[in-house]
Amino acid sequence: MAWVAEDWRSRRSSCFAGRGMLVRTGMLPVGLALLAVCLLGALGGSAAVSDADNGSPVASGPAKTGASFQERAEEAVICPDDLLFIHVFDVEQITREYRVSSTGMLTLPLLPEPVKAAGLTTTRLAQVISQKFRDAGVLTNAQVTVTIRESRVHSVVIAGAVKRPQIYPVFGRTTLLDLLSQAEGIADDAGSMATITRGEVAMRVLGSQGGENTLGSEPVVPRTVTVNLKRLLDTGDPSLNLDIYPGDRVTVPRAGIVYVVGAVNRSGGYTLTSEREEMTVLKALALAEDVKSTAKKKKAMIIRKNPSLPSGREEIKVDLEAILAGAAPDRALQVNDILFVPDSSSKKALRRAAEAAVQAATLVVVYRR
Repeated sequence: MAWVAEDWRSRRSSCFAGRGMLVRTGMLPVGLALLAVCLLGALGGSAAVSDADNGSPVASGPAKTGASFQERAEEAVICPDDLLFIHVFDVEQITREYRVSSTGMLTLPLLPEPVKAAGLTTTRLAQVISQKFRDAGVLTNAQVTVTIRESRVHSVVIAGAVKRPQIYPVFGRTTLLDLLSQAEGIADDAGSMATITRGEVAMRVLGSQGGENTLGSEPVVPRTVTVNLKRLLDTGDPSLNLDIYPGDRVTVPRAGIVYVVGAVNRSGGYTLTSEREEMTVLKALALAEDVKSTAKKKKAMIIRKNPSLPSGREEIKVDLEAILAGAAPDRALQVNDILFVPDSSSKKALRRAAEAAVQAATLVVVYRR
């Protein structure tokens, strides 16, 4: 039990599928003990879920590694505040959703007292409820099934540049592609990399299996893993389609954007396909389909965010004429930079006059004919 109390402090947010371990709640506060059961069910070990009535173990035996995660997924452990759907065959008045209390108790109609739910698997709770109905003389042979509908601890977070960033429940084996599919895919401005931040369940499960990476004989389980999202989506490489565990967080960063405005043929924002891609002035001009003939090439500037300045931005002069002629080095642009190319009003006036002269000459030629 000392290990349980010590290990709980660093793993209070983890709770996943598995057969629980016998926790003597008299030695811990009730809420802490219930969540400790959930945690121990997720991390494996000797499996023994206490009967809510007499405290006798209903199952025992050493937990397996390898396939144990999938086995535990099928036997999800109920935790405080979970939302359950309880179906009692042929009894519509009882069949509905129920919320487990913060102390792990479940109140059901027709039963004289609440049922202890937290720390039990869904299968075991169904058996307990059936027995309670039988003992109360309400239903002689109740056929009960229990499903976890919502759980803060049996979930993963996907955030960033996806179409539906939110918290998703995870009770079985889930992969990165599965999670991206639930989030309805990546957004148009998504970057090419995804970051997976591992929770305590993943750290324990991967550690028991040898880890995602190994260094000599010591397993190395990184807390943060980076996946080439573009390669995964393009090729479906199974080595990149990592397993996602409850408590993990997947972040898809937005790609960097640089903006080109002013006297260019195609103003707009241009997405960097990779965070490590270098965008330069010449590349930006190529994307903007070059400058217009009226552009003041020597007066261009880069407008860059700079919180240290009173205005919050700085203006960096750029001589496009020298860069295009190869007389000055190309300049690197940073994410969210704005390359501004001013227009020459005199050149614009001269150009409009030339266009007017061409039109007048055309009309004279037509008239003479």
